[in-house]
Amino acid sequence: MYVNFETRGYVYIMASRVAGTLYLGVTSNLAKHVSEHKSNARGGFTAKHDVHRLVYFEEYGSIELAIEREKKLKKWKRMWKIQLIENMNPK
Repeated sequence: MYVNFETRGYVYIMASRVAGTLYLGVTSNLAKHVSEHKSNARGGFTAKHDVHRLVYFEEYGSIELAIEREKKLKKWKRMWKIQLIENMNPK
C-alpha cells in the first residue's frame, strides 16, 4: 500500500445539535467530507443520526499524525470531547 506522507490530515467532530450525537472522523479533504456528511452521501452513522454540523477540527501535516490523534480522541470520555469543542467553538 502506498501512503503519501505529504498529504495533510484533519481530525474533525460533527454533531447533530448542541449536546447531541457526536461523530469523530479523520480525512485528507475536510471540505469534501463535511459536504458528503451534510448531504447524507456517506450514509451510515451520520445519516442515521442526523449528524451534519461541523463543530471542531484540527489540521495536521500528515494523514498519519491525524489518524494517531483520532485514535487518542476516540478513547476520550464524551465530556472531554464536549469541553474540547466548547473551548474552540463556544457557540
